[in-house]
Amino acid sequence: MIIAVDTGGTKTLVASFDKDGVLGEQVKFATPHDTKEYIKTLKNIIQEKYTGKAVEAIVVAIPGVIKNGVVVWCGNLPWENFNVASALKGLLDNVPTFIENDAKLAGLSETRFLKTIPAQSLYVTISTGIGTGIITEGHINPDLRNSEAGHALIEYRGKVREWQDFASGKAIVKTYHKYAHDITSKRTWHKIADRISRGFLAVIPILQPDIIIIGGSVGTYFERYGEELQSILRDKLPNHIPCPPFVQAKYPELAVIYGCYYYALDNPVNKSA
Repeated sequence: MIIAVDTGGTKTLVASFDKDGVLGEQVKFATPHDTKEYIKTLKNIIQEKYTGKAVEAIVVAIPGVIKNGVVVWCGNLPWENFNVASALKGLLDNVPTFIENDAKLAGLSETRFLKTIPAQSLYVTISTGIGTGIITEGHINPDLRNSEAGHALIEYRGKVREWQDFASGKAIVKTYHKYAHDITSKRTWHKIADRISRGFLAVIPILQPDIIIIGGSVGTYFERYGEELQSILRDKLPNHIPCPPFVQAKYPELAVIYGCYYYALDNPVNKSA
């Protein structure tokens, strides 16, 4: 059994997978801003449900910059230098616990869901912020695991800003006073496509991925702006750098949880157990 934890800015989802990769029972709780309360709640749920069961690994996804099990910085939670790995050590006897960025994990699963695994895929989640995952040959690229394309610095309307500051779901609400699901105006979506394109115009020439997977709450409405977005990119990218194909995430709500599962399978510690 593998335990997966998807920590979000507002809620946390705990789930398990059996030996055949079948998703089991899911438990949700409001994510506490206090780190001690978060650890206490998570421990109580996992120990209550899984103590005494054959658990191979626990994988915890966090929406922030992760280095050696430490949350260095978290965009939508007030967490800095939070050693999650240490806080959860010994949670279930000697079961290994892994901590990873949520967008990287989502990119891992969504890439595995593709019919053909590409040499390199770029997963982009557009929701409150913009998160990215670079997946090489179906695995999180270890050399680029700390990349944060959502924080790429782009000149937009005469001012240097982070990509997510003007193209994320939060920025869309702030600018147009509507959530993505309430926007029906084609003109507005064309403007949003232009905003989103700015980051891709900077990132695509550097990475040149074989495919781009769009997830997140704004990614759910890709059909409303996807054609315009790709048209902008094809028009503005250099002739020798093609616009990669775009696809929507297959399971946007569960991509992180499935990513935890695949991460556990891929981890060398788990393989040697």
